[in-house]
Amino acid sequence: MQPSIQFRAIEEDRPDARWKALFDPAWPFYRAWFLRSGAVARPSFLECRRAMRTHMPELVPTWERLVELAGGGDLEARFLSLWCPPPYIVGCSQAVWIDSDLAHEPMLLRNYDFSPALLEGNWLSTRWAGQRVMAMSDCLWGALDGINESGLAASLSFGGRTVSGDGFGIPLVLRYVLETASSTASAVAILERIPVHMSYSVTLLDRHSQWATVFLNPDRPVEVTRRKAVTNVQHQVEWPEHARATRSPERLDILQRQLDSGASAPAVIGALLTEPLYQPAWQRGYGTLYTAAYSPNARQASLHWPGQSWTQTLDAFEEGQRDIGFSAPVVAAA
Repeated sequence: MQPSIQFRAIEEDRPDARWKALFDPAWPFYRAWFLRSGAVARPSFLECRRAMRTHMPELVPTWERLVELAGGGDLEARFLSLWCPPPYIVGCSQAVWIDSDLAHEPMLLRNYDFSPALLEGNWLSTRWAGQRVMAMSDCLWGALDGINESGLAASLSFGGRTVSGDGFGIPLVLRYVLETASSTASAVAILERIPVHMSYSVTLLDRHSQWATVFLNPDRPVEVTRRKAVTNVQHQVEWPEHARATRSPERLDILQRQLDSGASAPAVIGALLTEPLYQPAWQRGYGTLYTAAYSPNARQASLHWPGQSWTQTLDAFEEGQRDIGFSAPVVAAA
């Protein structure tokens, strides 16, 4: 049976009834995931609150409001803190596209690869901590990728290592970056101080055309790089089985060659919608669910699928929905 996802664009400045309407049906599934190793395997409420207050104080009022909307329970509060959550692994490719002729503004491009059954599909426009943020939601308030009104765009990808440790789930870290940072430099400063629980790569691009790809790990120092392309390899393959299954080195090579060739942004987006960058492994949990393109100067984002796209701006966000089915992708010519 062909998998499908309903993508929804939802605007709500402060968490209220619309957020609760997203939480209620999703909570049984997130609860089962959060408790899969038992409640004692997860940090206590006091530990979660301490982590939030220490590392993300600006988000504490929003966290407390979300907990209230979720019913005020201990378990809900611990889950929503995303402090030391269970491990989760995605695929993804991401790139900073820069026009060789400088005639067009740089763009942040990315494929998000995961299981269709586990993607929320909620494209949220919010104003939770002062500035407007437009982001693809995960874990009900985290972000997979997004852009803020300061003109900062960010996206994440799995770093290709199985190590885990004490830290936040990366979607909440990316949310915090988008809520509080105004530039690539300020975002890097945040990433350098906030602990993460697994290995991830975050790519940043701001309206001044400053960009960076930051390698995050729970057991290694933060590394700020000038990588324009990244898949699920940081310096070298460290999980061969995952790299083979997701074709990560091959995807990285093709994406880097696209950028090096001076291909136009539409051409790179086309490549992201074509195998092997476009992955059809939805049943195995790492199929491409959407391609995103962020334009910081225009404060614009677009989602792409084979044969269709959906564009939004921070200044004129329109609510709506798209029902996307996933079928066999285009195969690149030899």
